[in-house]
Amino acid sequence: MIWFNKSLTAADFAGMGKGNLGEHLGMVFTEVGPDYLKGTMPVDHRTKQPYGLLHGGASVALAETLGSVGAAMVVDHQAYICVGQEINANHLRSVRSGLVTGTAKPIHIGASSQVWEIKIHDEQGHLVCISRLTVAVLKRKDR
Repeated sequence: MIWFNKSLTAADFAGMGKGNLGEHLGMVFTEVGPDYLKGTMPVDHRTKQPYGLLHGGASVALAETLGSVGAAMVVDHQAYICVGQEINANHLRSVRSGLVTGTAKPIHIGASSQVWEIKIHDEQGHLVCISRLTVAVLKRKDR
């Protein structure tokens, strides 16, 4: 188990996205495993580009949300914060409707940086997007 809080569940994320991009795009945290975090996002008027397909930027927003939150859940919030440094994404398949599910898993968890891989699948299980997020782990200055 990688989480700082060993009893972490998806219910712990309820309300976390209120008033921010995650809420606007309809993101929901759905599952916490021993070394992964899952969440969903609808493919609808909020997340489509003009051709009626899932917008690549929406996929990246889901990936960064899952990876960043995952990174933050690995460290002691009293002492550290995690901030994104770099993200990349390969868009592999289009989606026109339904729900996409992202799964974030760490590749590297270090003292000063973390690297997360986020895979996004459609409802049929097809890989839609694969992303990698690098996060800096910084000592809190407000404590």
